[in-house]
Amino acid sequence: MTFYSLPYEPRPLTATEARLEAIYAAAKLGLKGDSLALAAGMTPTEYRRLCQADPIAEYAEQKGRAEGEREMAQTLYAAAAAGDAKAATEMLRYAHGWVAKQAVEINVEQKISITAALEEAQRRAGAVIDAVATDLTAPEEAPVHADDRL
Repeated sequence: MTFYSLPYEPRPLTATEARLEAIYAAAKLGLKGDSLALAAGMTPTEYRRLCQADPIAEYAEQKGRAEGEREMAQTLYAAAAAGDAKAATEMLRYAHGWVAKQAVEINVEQKISITAALEEAQRRAGAVIDAVATDLTAPEEAPVHADDRL
């Protein structure tokens, strides 16, 4: 296992040409935040302090990011112009904000017979009425009293 030494004391921060080139190169590759700082040879804290102390460091990051984006856009454009359909689709999405149409079409065709619907409704109503009108319990025998003969 290899262990890399880490800086343990504060280093003087100045926006030297070499440091700005390192920031530019890391941003051009698409690195951000702590990864950009570490790739540029600084700790994240040092990078944040440098950006606050000297705005040219932040400009180097923005310039590198824009240059990387420009190069990738040119590459994508060249591929699309050469006939690559996937590249053309991505170029439309990226540069022109195009979104593929996503529509779901549901076509349900059902014919309804009014007479059949009425018959079905009457059948259902008759079943409910029959169920309510039908007494399913056995009748209880009434007690016989002496006064019932009258």
